[in-house]
Amino acid sequence: MQKILSGLNGPRTLGNGPLFWLSFWVLVGVAACMPVFLGSFAVSNVTFFLVWTFMALGLSLMWGYGGILSFGQTAFFGLAGYTYGIFSLNAGDTPVLVWVSLFVALLAPVLLALVLGYFIFYGGIRDVFVGIVTLSVTLVFETFMAQTAGPEWAIGEARLNGFNGMSGMPLLSIIIGERGVSFDGTPFYWLVLALVILTYLGLRLLVNSSFGRVLVAIQGNPDRVEMLGYNVRLHQLITFTIGGGLAGLSGVMYTLWGSYITPSSMSLNAASLPIIWVAAGGRKDLTAVLVATLALTWVSQQLAVYGSQYALILMGFLLICVVMGAPEGFVVSLVAWFKRRLARKNQTA
Repeated sequence: MQKILSGLNGPRTLGNGPLFWLSFWVLVGVAACMPVFLGSFAVSNVTFFLVWTFMALGLSLMWGYGGILSFGQTAFFGLAGYTYGIFSLNAGDTPVLVWVSLFVALLAPVLLALVLGYFIFYGGIRDVFVGIVTLSVTLVFETFMAQTAGPEWAIGEARLNGFNGMSGMPLLSIIIGERGVSFDGTPFYWLVLALVILTYLGLRLLVNSSFGRVLVAIQGNPDRVEMLGYNVRLHQLITFTIGGGLAGLSGVMYTLWGSYITPSSMSLNAASLPIIWVAAGGRKDLTAVLVATLALTWVSQQLAVYGSQYALILMGFLLICVVMGAPEGFVVSLVAWFKRRLARKNQTA
């Protein structure tokens, strides 16, 4: 237990100590009780915000801790969503087969990330060229799926439908006694919330473990780490695969949330959003990324009422502000400023 607590409170994560964890679990308790006080529409909205955090946390691990800037997260996102649609529509809505479809959908982006990452890292591709390769994969995948509108583009009972996307996928469900429970509305919200908490805590343990220490060192100087006897490529490949798997988890949860998936979820605009969320929060900190992703997806939704272009303009403006004025991220910079101010106040007291 002490080892787990030390991992959660390591130096590479914002927010440590009893006060932070008390606040964290209070917020978790409030979030778990939200469906009691909010209507179904509000619960669905909050679920939508939570769905994107998996992809953002995975990118934070890759970029902030491993130095791997990927524009391919939406490719893994889309692959998982389409895979779930294809398998679930052909398997039917039997609870066991739907869960099997979910497993296959999560396995697909992991395998793609494993294969793509192998050729990238063992092929000697580094720095900005990783971003170029992953962006190319995303755009190729989106372009291919966009031209699948004809009736010939069907896999069994599943029509790909081009830009119209796939829809009508069955929900997850379980059988308790003689009664079936579908993960829709509040049950689905609780499922996503539980997965977000487990993902966040699991990544905190990972980045503060020996693997995380090596990963941070690789970001600083991979050649020196390799000279010390560590397998740099293997660490990068594992990190890339985890990030791809988490992006795929976002894709599956998004597909289950709306019961649809379209090629636009893999567009250039969509591919840039996780980069902005992670940069705005603070790519080197999981807590900051989690907060920024939830906040910015909410702001984007509010602006989308007046037109989708306003959200894109704001995201672009935020990215410029981060690059020019707060390279460590707004959330991390704000917390650092607050700590300095509090320290000065204590000194003068």
